[in-house]
Amino acid sequence: MQIDLSIFNPKNRPLIGVDISTSSVKMVELVDAGKGVLRIERYTIEPLPRDAVVDGNIANFDQVADGVKRAWKRLGSSTRYAALALPAAAVITRKIILAADLREQEMEVQVESEANQYIPFALDEVNLDFQILGPAPSSQDEVEVLIAASRKEKVEDRVACAEAAGLRALVVDVESYATLSAFELVGRQLPGGGKDLLIALIDVGANVMGLTMLRNGQQIYAREQAFGGNLLTQEIMRAYGMSYEEADAAKRSHSLPENYEAELLKPFMDNLALEVSRALQFFFSSGQSQHTKVDQIVLAGGCAVIPGLDVTVKDRIGIPTHIANPFVNMPTSARIRPKQLLADAPSLLVACGLALRRFDQ
Repeated sequence: MQIDLSIFNPKNRPLIGVDISTSSVKMVELVDAGKGVLRIERYTIEPLPRDAVVDGNIANFDQVADGVKRAWKRLGSSTRYAALALPAAAVITRKIILAADLREQEMEVQVESEANQYIPFALDEVNLDFQILGPAPSSQDEVEVLIAASRKEKVEDRVACAEAAGLRALVVDVESYATLSAFELVGRQLPGGGKDLLIALIDVGANVMGLTMLRNGQQIYAREQAFGGNLLTQEIMRAYGMSYEEADAAKRSHSLPENYEAELLKPFMDNLALEVSRALQFFFSSGQSQHTKVDQIVLAGGCAVIPGLDVTVKDRIGIPTHIANPFVNMPTSARIRPKQLLADAPSLLVACGLALRRFDQ
């Protein structure tokens, strides 16, 4: 099966953004409400069994395909087209400089030639795509080109899961790019629309906390460290004698004993703030000496839905902290409960960024 890694080739059709993460399948569908305004039509979050996805890789195909199928059924959409994403670790990206006057076919040949130098696999084992970013900084006669490549099996696993659930993958993106697309909507909510601010985007998932440093929409640094919501789930399992599934469900539904907040949740939030502080220290010691202070922290991911986490991080680190919500200025369809969307929004950045691909020019 030949599949194009269509990171840079959106199709202007109805699309569902499908984010297959460690803990769940998240889906978002956006529609054009007219006059350039987007409306969130529907979304859903479907939990996945433990270890169905491990380190971004689909470890149990049937469980993930079933999860995608359940999510699509709950979503209630007639749209079958999907935009998927690969973890950044599964994609090799490089910027190269090429002559601006090359025809597309000539550029493809040059890209393949350049890719051979950077990709540690045979080209017939990878899906390869490229996009012209614009004129090269050094010369108007040259262009800067972004190459992206991933092992075919990484792409095919996700595409096959979608197809087994009845969906058709039109776009395969990279999670970090999808996050940046959705973050444009978040950045507008910050002081001055986020202009000239050094922003630390902290994405806390089930097992991994990612730090992305952004300035004027450009990523200048990224790092991941082992810390996530599963640590809290494991503490709940130990404290209350629950299975993983029971603990995860109780955590999501806020149906835990009275002592949970003081004895488990608060220490976890304090530890999370400490991990954020450590991540920022790594950034400042990484040679980014031109940056002396972080202006804003933005929290995203499943853990960012914990009530009061932004206050804990702000009090511990002393930096203004904002919860990511790309849907703040979007109208919602009648089927969406605004209060629930507010709670779920921080975990929907990737799915929202993928759904935005429908509107790419």
